[in-house]
Amino acid sequence: MSQDEWLAHQFETHREHLRAVAYRLLGSLAEADDAVQETWLRVSTADADDVENLGGWLTTITGRICLNMLRARKSRREQPIDVRLPDPVVSPDGPLQPETEALLADSVGLALLVVLDTLTPAERLTFVLHDLFRLPYDEIAPMIGRSSAAARQLASRARRRVQEADLPQSDSDRNRQREVVDAFFRAARGGDFEALLALLDEGVVLRTDFGGKRAAELIRGPKRVAAQSLRGALPNATVHPALVNGTSGAVITIGERPFALMGFVIRDARIVEIVAIAHSERVRRLASSVLDDL
Repeated sequence: MSQDEWLAHQFETHREHLRAVAYRLLGSLAEADDAVQETWLRVSTADADDVENLGGWLTTITGRICLNMLRARKSRREQPIDVRLPDPVVSPDGPLQPETEALLADSVGLALLVVLDTLTPAERLTFVLHDLFRLPYDEIAPMIGRSSAAARQLASRARRRVQEADLPQSDSDRNRQREVVDAFFRAARGGDFEALLALLDEGVVLRTDFGGKRAAELIRGPKRVAAQSLRGALPNATVHPALVNGTSGAVITIGERPFALMGFVIRDARIVEIVAIAHSERVRRLASSVLDDL
């Protein structure tokens, strides 16, 4: 095996890890794939003979690329971060595939990505690489042009923001999750306001994203969420069970056209968070693994 072949093989063994890093840093699956591809383009022309920790080296390169993408995104302001929700990971209902498990390690959910979107690029990089992927501050500091102590402070500030957000965690029993989700759709389609209220936690939030230039919306409280759910229920829609960021959700079609995807966080048999993305092209891209099976 030549040096180039060996390097290509080693890169492939790290690809899913690098994609997971990029997904957490960017909140976009398409941009994460672009960052991983750019990593390979740089690696393939670099001299790796003296690299002792190949995984750390690759992670560092991916981190630098993502940092540049975050800074470019922030400076362009072409699409402010609050215009749309980050990309959820959508997969068929059932056991998670290894590549999906890699993306969702550390219980990464959409709520975490929403909080990460509020951080500065440097804060996000230091938090993700140190807290989620255990990269030492000494290796992170050169990426942001700061000292190790400054990198530690940035990560601490980001960590505090994440902790203050009190992110909801879903119960692990997927069968129970599915029962609650199915009951939610039955109540919404049946116009049963009281049944919806019985399924919603007192602190429930609904995050909606309709695409285009319309900003993502946040609706709080069981009565408001139930009312919005009744307004959004379409009699001619078909609900297809799916996993959204590893928990029970659904892909919704009208005829053969993708219409929306919905993810749920369920705790103690009550819904504490709902995410709804209703943009046909985006749903088609994000939920292709589910739609292809229909």
